[in-house]
Amino acid sequence: MKLSKLLAALVIPVFTLGAVAVSAASDAEKPAQVNPAAQKLEPIPADKDEDLRVFYPDGKVVKGEAALELMKTGKTGFNIWLAGNQFFAMEEVIHAFQKQHKDVVGVITMPPGKVMNAVLKGGWVYKDKEYAMTPDVFGMVDMGSMQKLKEAGKGKDYVTYMHNQLVLMVAKGNPKNIKGIADLGRPDLQVMLPNPVTEGIMKFYAKKVLQNDGLWDKLSAGKECQSCYGAPNVYFTSVHHREIPDGINAGKVDVGIVWATEYQNAIAHHAPVSVVNLPEKDSMKNEVNYFAGDVTGAPHAKAAAEYLKFLGTPAAQDAYAKFGFIKATKEELEVRAIK
Repeated sequence: MKLSKLLAALVIPVFTLGAVAVSAASDAEKPAQVNPAAQKLEPIPADKDEDLRVFYPDGKVVKGEAALELMKTGKTGFNIWLAGNQFFAMEEVIHAFQKQHKDVVGVITMPPGKVMNAVLKGGWVYKDKEYAMTPDVFGMVDMGSMQKLKEAGKGKDYVTYMHNQLVLMVAKGNPKNIKGIADLGRPDLQVMLPNPVTEGIMKFYAKKVLQNDGLWDKLSAGKECQSCYGAPNVYFTSVHHREIPDGINAGKVDVGIVWATEYQNAIAHHAPVSVVNLPEKDSMKNEVNYFAGDVTGAPHAKAAAEYLKFLGTPAAQDAYAKFGFIKATKEELEVRAIK
């Protein structure tokens, strides 16, 4: 999706000091409207074709509804559903895998909360159409979710395959002189944060940092919501924290919490942004884990097991590291049972 279209979809209003701006996310960022019969499956927000992809060994990529149909009808060698902030790395990672295994691979990148719901519910709804299916591999960013999936009979083995860290993204040159987490409490700044409902970055990591720094209650105004305001100058994302660089580019946002990989991706696409690195207690560098697990009774169990092993290879680790992810240790890369 082009940046201009993304910016239009965000509909981030101009914040006015001393007044509460009223906003609603555009239809493009609202959850898809589904019929009652489809409510049992997890809805994918509208216009998310770029998060629904099938990769062929020859380099061909199919997206959107066509990709979902291929996954649902068993035309893929195996399917992976994982945290959305890996979106920009997956083509490189999957093609590295396909150099060794000639599988056609389906990939869905959504917030971890939505991924877990879809695994538990048995599929997705997109543009009012049901796609009842189960992945072979799922990705989470916290062990609690892995354990919930195991308890539900959906998870078996896992690997810790990558790490990340929190940073503050600001406008190029940092014109507001933002120095750290404490500055998020400044009333003169327009802040955009990952939503705490579906985004793992906030739900499991950034919220903890903000609580430890005594800022969560002030910034959230007691709300746990998405596509909404907490404090008058604090807006929570609709779907992905990819929305934060778009808000900064549009001049509507001064600062937001993102993964370090999100900043690196923005720079790779020549976005006019800068970064404020955080001390270890706020970056969560030693606590942010990416887990991949295979689904119990997966349709393509052999391929799923091969993919978990692949994540521990130099080829996989290098592919992820290229996008700013932090490599896992040899011990972490060992496949083990979810406990």
